Amino acid sequence: MRILALEPYYGGSHRAFLDGWVAHSRHHWTLLTLPPHHWKWRMRHSGATLAREVGERVADSDGGETWDVLFATSMLPLADFRALAPAAVSRLPTVLYFHENQLTYPVPPGREDARDVHFAFTNLVSALAATELWFNSAFHRDAFLDALPRLLAKMPDGGLADAPDRVRARSHVHPPGIQPPAPRSGERAPGPLRLLWAARWEHDKNPEGFFDALYALAARGIDFRVDVLGESFRKVPATFAVAKERLAGKIGRWGFQESREAYHAALREADVFVSTAHHEFFGLSAAEAMAAGGYPLLPERLAYPELLGEVPGAARSAFLYPDGALVDRLAGLAGRLEQGALWPGGDAGICRRGMERYGWPGLAERLDGGLIAAAS
Repeated sequence: MRILALEPYYGGSHRAFLDGWVAHSRHHWTLLTLPPHHWKWRMRHSGATLAREVGERVADSDGGETWDVLFATSMLPLADFRALAPAAVSRLPTVLYFHENQLTYPVPPGREDARDVHFAFTNLVSALAATELWFNSAFHRDAFLDALPRLLAKMPDGGLADAPDRVRARSHVHPPGIQPPAPRSGERAPGPLRLLWAARWEHDKNPEGFFDALYALAARGIDFRVDVLGESFRKVPATFAVAKERLAGKIGRWGFQESREAYHAALREADVFVSTAHHEFFGLSAAEAMAAGGYPLLPERLAYPELLGEVPGAARSAFLYPDGALVDRLAGLAGRLEQGALWPGGDAGICRRGMERYGWPGLAERLDGGLIAAAS
């Protein structure tokens, strides 16, 4: 099939998802993208901008360029696009993929008034304009559906009471894929517990919770080394500068890794990958860390229990921690590492095997099949 893909925010996990799928897909793709900047403006203008670009391609091509399915992410105001695109394109079966949504994406602590419900309503209207909605996890789908009635309750009128049911009926779950790092080779290098935190340097990933746990660990006299990775933006939470000073001598890598090879090297060298997120719709970095052979220590909420769905239930609790338990769990892992018994049952491959379902070759085949079903 011929797929027209529209990505208004072609960067980060959005780009990794699209590039990974296209590289392993059996379909033929046309990608129209916009740079990953000014996300609010992208949600305002991208429908009109990309509709014009599609119109130019159709007009300029010999005999008219055609496609079988339209694929877009939720950053696109889909109703705008379909209203302005050439008729042959606006009538295509359309899959809208939700990496995130503006109904439940966290706002800064104590700033619920900062949520712009106009962008949330754009997500809803786009969902109503799509043939199918794909969410990257069941947790994400359910959070979106649960939030729709609260969004509509803020509106003065409009007659959209049936919108949640209409959205639910066309919703599916399709997780993103990962490119597994090369396997670890040889014995672990000697040294203390090596921790890894890898996330966007923003409040919703709760860096304060991670650094507070490290300060408490150090106060107990437990030695460790830590890599703190992730993309930062213009406004970096002050906690990072404080942590860099307070943890001097314990820090290895710091900040964004400029190459995929450097990032994969960090994944392979870490003993334990830690998440402290308040918000996670899937958990891509956690999946990559586990695929690299790392021991995950993840909150027992959000999308993380689902991410570990292929890990046997008897062992899964070893990798999930309740709120307030992170320091004790890290201290316990440091002790187990000293005894050479980090992994439950001695099975260091248990999580790596659980991530095999997210490998791109097999996952792309399932996604390809999903597009065929959406077009039928």
